[in-house]
Amino acid sequence: MNRRTLLKHAMALPLLPLALRVDSLLAAPKGATTVVRERVRPGAPGWPGDAQWQALNREVGGRLSVPRSPFLGDVATRAEAMAQLKNPYYIGDQAALTQTSGYYGAWNSRPSAWALAAESAEDVAAAVKFANRHGVRLVVKGGGHSYQGTSCAPDSLLVWTRRMNRVDMHDAFVPSGTAPGTRALPAVSIGAGAMWIDAYDAVTTRGGRYVQGGGCTTVGVAGLVTGGGFGSFSKRFGTAASNLLEAEVVTADGRIRVVNAFRDPELFWALKGGGGGCVGVVTRLTLRTHDLPDTFGALFGAIRADSDEAYRALAAEALRFYRDALCNPHWGEQIAFRGERSMQVTMVFQGLDQAEAEAVWAPFVAWVKARPAYTFLKPLQAMAMPARHFWDAAFFREHAPDLIVSDARDGAPRDHILWKGDQAQVGWFIHGYASTWLPSRLLRDSERTSAAAAICDAAAHMDVELHFNKGLFGAPADAIAASKDTATNPAVLDGFALALIGNAGDPAYEGLGTRVDESGARRGADRVKAAYDRLAKAVPHGGAYVSESDYFQRDWQQAFWGTNYRRLAAAKRRYDPDGLFIVHHGVGSEDWSADGFTRTG
Repeated sequence: MNRRTLLKHAMALPLLPLALRVDSLLAAPKGATTVVRERVRPGAPGWPGDAQWQALNREVGGRLSVPRSPFLGDVATRAEAMAQLKNPYYIGDQAALTQTSGYYGAWNSRPSAWALAAESAEDVAAAVKFANRHGVRLVVKGGGHSYQGTSCAPDSLLVWTRRMNRVDMHDAFVPSGTAPGTRALPAVSIGAGAMWIDAYDAVTTRGGRYVQGGGCTTVGVAGLVTGGGFGSFSKRFGTAASNLLEAEVVTADGRIRVVNAFRDPELFWALKGGGGGCVGVVTRLTLRTHDLPDTFGALFGAIRADSDEAYRALAAEALRFYRDALCNPHWGEQIAFRGERSMQVTMVFQGLDQAEAEAVWAPFVAWVKARPAYTFLKPLQAMAMPARHFWDAAFFREHAPDLIVSDARDGAPRDHILWKGDQAQVGWFIHGYASTWLPSRLLRDSERTSAAAAICDAAAHMDVELHFNKGLFGAPADAIAASKDTATNPAVLDGFALALIGNAGDPAYEGLGTRVDESGARRGADRVKAAYDRLAKAVPHGGAYVSESDYFQRDWQQAFWGTNYRRLAAAKRRYDPDGLFIVHHGVGSEDWSADGFTRTG
């Protein structure tokens, strides 16, 4: 049933509650009558025996193993792990590790009881059927970046998609089962275990096209898309989810489905921003590609104010300047308000050359220079390059080696690089985190001053970053329309930026030998909360981005998905009636215990 038909039926039932309408129209498949109350743990009655695990291992070609932290390995293994502690490619190659090592008061990265290094959808289906048959908790990991710990769970069976990283370009792609005459589009099909650097290397560096992906090169493709997904140029091309044309997914019944707007449209819609690991295991995604702009570039700088009053005036002027000059498809990334009354500019642009970009900023630079209350800690400077080289590792090694970090291991792919600014996130242990979309009304002259004051008051406790590419106000109509047809909170459409506030410490992996600084972590968490509370005075109900959010988010259903949650919950009940796919604050998780083992609702 397509969305138009669903709405037609819903409008014909005005006296029924909305939840009842959706449930009746999207009923669970026949035969789905068993209600699972408890997932089994190792050593408990019902846990599969060795013979059963070995039978699964044979079925998947010997790709099943018991994951173990390399920090608990022998001398050589541990030495390598220590040497690669800040290499996200190494971390991602370990079944037992995740890119985030934990979240204070919430979770710690711990390996599953068993891990399947899947190489095909058939491998995934075998694991899903096994978990269903034996009542085993299932968890899925691709890139392993989840701040919420959704890609790890002790006592579970891990489906690890790292090896499913094939990338195939299409000159003219038509989704399966589409209506006659459907226009073919340039596209790329990407395995669920691929990282965005794999996609960018194939699509942009070698293919001369653009695909909307993530800003961090080591983020997993599947996790970003199912979470909604923003990249540096989302203000032009929309969310990653909005560019999804088709997906291959294994559902809780073990079926391998190819879904799109014509086949299982509600499942397809739920995959577009409904949260990773909630309604199935994605094994392949096909995304639209776009004509590549002539140029990509970046602009950096930093300014300090000499008083609180001047700092608020600087923030207010920055909001005005953003509204009038930058709130358009050319510009993305962020302005951060940091300690000691400083403002750091880290922006990117597309379709402009260096001179054009600097000319855009010239009035703002003149405003700052005309006032003695401000000092440039770093002059605002732009750099531009042919867009095809933006993720070209060889180009950066030659022209801007200080901006990247390479995977230096023997035999590592030459394209595997990381932006140096992202390296601090490798293995981090989060103390506290929060996000909120900033609505466009804050850019009005009548509200700019109070909004700037709230931002500066928040920054006095913890840095506040305004990620303009993660709010779609100012994007073109086609990007808005496509992003509107996703499960992401509709607040993103009117948000001119996503405000991020976070604090983290050093890695805290099992066996590493380091301990979390409890008092420091508590202080960090308190400071994040204090900053968020002050910002919330300007945005009391701004909505939050599920992939970058507070683990303890209140009213998370409304915050993450807004009015879309009822529809998502209906899709969850239809395609996963027994709750096989449960993650923290994922769709349907309110019916389960915090560890995902016991049904409570």
